[in-house]
Amino acid sequence: MAAKGDPDRFDDLFAPFGRIVVRRMFGGEGLFRDGLMFAIVHEDRLYFKTSEESRQAFIAEGAGPLFYKFKNAEGVLTSYYELPDRLYDDPDELAQWARAAFAVALQSPTAKKKRGDPKVKAVRKRKA
Repeated sequence: MAAKGDPDRFDDLFAPFGRIVVRRMFGGEGLFRDGLMFAIVHEDRLYFKTSEESRQAFIAEGAGPLFYKFKNAEGVLTSYYELPDRLYDDPDELAQWARAAFAVALQSPTAKKKRGDPKVKAVRKRKA
């Protein structure tokens, strides 16, 4: 992977998936498409957003969840799993996994708010 902070370093890897935006956050970086984060870069490794169902493919490949350690906190994000090494050499298959991660991001409560789902207002009936 190219140097951290190089905004173009993922262009070739994600070309079959489409345009992404990289944003610095929490000592790492988030990968976004259409304003939704679908992946995290932590310690030069990619982690894709998963659901209960999609997580099984990562586990079958021997991938694990994102472990993090900051100054005063450490833990595990089980909603993000490390991208299997073999996918770094196969951008077409990586794009399939990225699409699955993006589909999970679309189902998140944050995504539903961003899409602007109409809010239902209670309306009082007027007296006749």
